[in-house]
Amino acid sequence: MTHPRVAHQLREALLELDPRTRRRVLSVLSPAQAARLSRMWRFWARPGQLAPPGDWRFWLVVAGRGFGKTRTAAEWIHERVRAGRARRIALLARDAGDARDVMVEGKSGILATADPRGRPYYEPSKRRVTWPGGARATVFSSEDGDSTRGPEHDTGWCDEYAALKPTTRVAFFHNFDLGLRIAGPAGNPAQAIITTTPRPLDDLIKLRDDKRTVVTTGSTYDNEVNLDPAFFGRLVDAFAGTRIGRQEIDAEFLDDVEGALWTSAIIDACRVRPQDVPDLQRVVVAIDPAATAGANSDETGIIVAGLGVDGEAYVLEDLSCSMRPSGWARRAIDAYDRHGADAIVIETNQGGDMAEETLAAVSRLANVRRVHAAKGKRSRAEPVAALYEETPLRGALVHHVGRFAALEKQQASFTGAVGERSPDRVDALVYAIHELLIGAGGGELGIV
Repeated sequence: MTHPRVAHQLREALLELDPRTRRRVLSVLSPAQAARLSRMWRFWARPGQLAPPGDWRFWLVVAGRGFGKTRTAAEWIHERVRAGRARRIALLARDAGDARDVMVEGKSGILATADPRGRPYYEPSKRRVTWPGGARATVFSSEDGDSTRGPEHDTGWCDEYAALKPTTRVAFFHNFDLGLRIAGPAGNPAQAIITTTPRPLDDLIKLRDDKRTVVTTGSTYDNEVNLDPAFFGRLVDAFAGTRIGRQEIDAEFLDDVEGALWTSAIIDACRVRPQDVPDLQRVVVAIDPAATAGANSDETGIIVAGLGVDGEAYVLEDLSCSMRPSGWARRAIDAYDRHGADAIVIETNQGGDMAEETLAAVSRLANVRRVHAAKGKRSRAEPVAALYEETPLRGALVHHVGRFAALEKQQASFTGAVGERSPDRVDALVYAIHELLIGAGGGELGIV
């Protein structure tokens, strides 16, 4: 039997290896040794797969497909059972089949991850999983939205919240929340884990932002070493860089806002690869300077865009930042030089002379073009947003070269409503596209 100190040193040494090398080293173990080591969850788990400390109520694990959400939840349930914190457990799923095939009998589910010495017993007809020590888990299906009304629990696992039956989801989970009220033997709080890929659902976003919730996020890429290479390759080839890939691989909440001038789908349709960009006949750097430079100030929007020989515009960089004037000026001048730009377009509604002087202090060689916004932000942005959309007579005229997460999030949430925070990145984008494509129509756009 291995001495505890030696075992500890082995674990420490293995943890210093990259995952692939670690697996090669462990291949020399006997089957019995490998099986024993494989059950040491806290040895193998990534940090994001271990429950955070604190008296939180919900642990929301929002992660891409293949991240290891099921294994994370099943192991957390086992740990609570072993610690005596879980006696009455609720397993919430879209339907009974999903609960059986994924949560209970799945290859990363409760039965497969159980220690053979304390393996629970599953009774499908009773929707029940029972551990030797008496802890019991009951399966609840969202197909019956009232099934969670009444039963009390100290522990819960809701799998794929976003896939619960839409017509019953809110009531189903609300009733479960009300029943999650049995304290542990040492006064430990009742807690639940929620595993899901993200969806822009109001109730899921509300749950994410609840002060009782702690959130863990993760990508499919985090677990690449444990995934079938063929599966991983197909997933990445099919969806990387797309809207569905951002949701299903990168686990992003794509929060398109009703009334926004852009949608994520429209922006995605306009995306091109760097190698697809034609020769550029013009490049501009557009700046929407922040009025102040304090901790709570807006960012300074800095967008680099070019006009292709095909007559279409290409957004090349988003360099927006929270910096003092000298900092954003240096950043803009650097972009101007790197791209061989022919103009810096800067909005001068507030502190125009100061902004131009700041740029001149960095470089007097830059060609600075001042613009003044004469109309409201939505009125200025609408003609530019229209250029992203295809019409019966033409395709989209604006393209994003790669992905600009912060800019695109701002675009997909900008409505121009009264009181809405100033969209610094969007404003800079509007000035850049106006300069390249709309030009002489500045009076109509409200930029002069």
